[in-house]
Amino acid sequence: MRKMWKKTAVWLCTVFVLGALLAACGSDDGRTPSNGDTASRGEAGESGEGTAKPEPFQLKIMTNLHTPEVPHDEIEKLLEEKTNTQLDIQWVPDGSYEEKLNASFATGSLPQAVYMKNQATYIIFRDAIRNGQFWEIGPYLNEYPNLSRLDENVLKNTAVDGKIYGLYQERPLSRQGVIYRKDWADKLGIPEPETIDDLYNMMKKFTEEDPDGNNKRDTIGLTDRSDLIYGAFKTVASYFGTPNNWSLNGDRLEPEFMHPGYMETMKFFKRLYDEGLINKDFPVTSKDDQQNLIITGRAGVYIGSMPDVQSLHAKTAEIDPDAEYDVVNRIAGPDGAAGVWSIPGYGNIVLFPKSAVKSEEELKQILSFFDQLMSPELANLVKWGIEGKHYTLENGLVVKNSDTKMTDREQKPYEILQIGGESTIDMLKAYHPLPVKAKAEELVLDNNEILIHDPAAALDSATMGEKGIELQQMITDATYNFILGQLDEAGFAKEIERWKKQGGEQMMTELAESYQQSQK
Repeated sequence: MRKMWKKTAVWLCTVFVLGALLAACGSDDGRTPSNGDTASRGEAGESGEGTAKPEPFQLKIMTNLHTPEVPHDEIEKLLEEKTNTQLDIQWVPDGSYEEKLNASFATGSLPQAVYMKNQATYIIFRDAIRNGQFWEIGPYLNEYPNLSRLDENVLKNTAVDGKIYGLYQERPLSRQGVIYRKDWADKLGIPEPETIDDLYNMMKKFTEEDPDGNNKRDTIGLTDRSDLIYGAFKTVASYFGTPNNWSLNGDRLEPEFMHPGYMETMKFFKRLYDEGLINKDFPVTSKDDQQNLIITGRAGVYIGSMPDVQSLHAKTAEIDPDAEYDVVNRIAGPDGAAGVWSIPGYGNIVLFPKSAVKSEEELKQILSFFDQLMSPELANLVKWGIEGKHYTLENGLVVKNSDTKMTDREQKPYEILQIGGESTIDMLKAYHPLPVKAKAEELVLDNNEILIHDPAAALDSATMGEKGIELQQMITDATYNFILGQLDEAGFAKEIERWKKQGGEQMMTELAESYQQSQK
């Protein structure tokens, strides 16, 4: 087992001139050099001869690790060389990351740059941010050519009381849409769905009209799972015009389940359940079991992340080589409009603890490293690896090495370090040999035109932090009970009142106050 704290040798070099090194980084063409490409690394310095290169800046980073092993350090050494930095990366297994993060914070032993693995983890540290334990970086971003290109709207979603403390890793705002068996639809004469009624009719025919041709009624329309957010429910709720988590009415914040669209969505799913168009056990179905239903040809519609179509296609082809999938994102609701809920636009966020970063000068050196990390050359390096080894180019598009064991060991862990993303950096794009996967990626971008944003994404509520999970579980249970016929509209309304009394009303008040504060 390799140690989590890995020390790399200090790179001492007096023959490279600083001006030539910076020129080499600045003249990048967007492609990461192969092992033999040394010309772009600044070996030939024609100016500033005799000027010694500064000592590498020492930077300690803590981040989560999604692969079984700590990665090989070839990419890390390239990052060090190109940024004149000595990196000390603490790779912490993803499953124990929050525990390690909290323990390090409690003991004052956080490193200079700390990755918050997702929005939920970041929210936990908001009070510590307010208490001045992390550097505010917003005033410095415009001093850096690459960091200054970070999306203002996404930065706003990360803000605490209107101030920016972290650098974010970009996430597509919405991948949500519909994946369906095109070969089944073609056989039954079903066109691509355009409305919620079209989608219902497709599910009904997939259930009742023997789409697989085996003369048995053994298929269902929709496969779903026990997840009201990333399963089908929240996306369908968007089709019914439901707000995304919260709606803003004047200065008042109201939860999505108080909106008429939420009730219409529950009625829609109750109809699917009552008519047998959805797997009956969906409230307790895992994602693997949900996907297995469509992979094995027992269901024809999957609502969720459209890029999932690639893995679904690959696994289905092993069972049925003639199976075809298609994807669609714009489903019009009863009012004729198409919309889709969005996330705040970020995954990881990097914070800079004052316990480790002692001065403004040191902070600026750290920000300089991350600014270089957003250059096309280094962004491609952490995203794709080394050209000729981890990927090749075909018509300017990335074809990843099929040896996933090698890429998991050498390249994939470094993706977590990325700051920004394709919308803010001129990066290489992936080649998708499967046409429906290419279409899915195009529709992910098209979703940006129909987004339903969460107006409370950057707002704060102490009650949400203390009781948010149990309060949400109350509504989740009520939603499933309504769909299963164990609760009627009056019963659901009573659950909303119970939610209010047990902390929901206070949460709404606090969010309204946070919103008013953010407008000052």
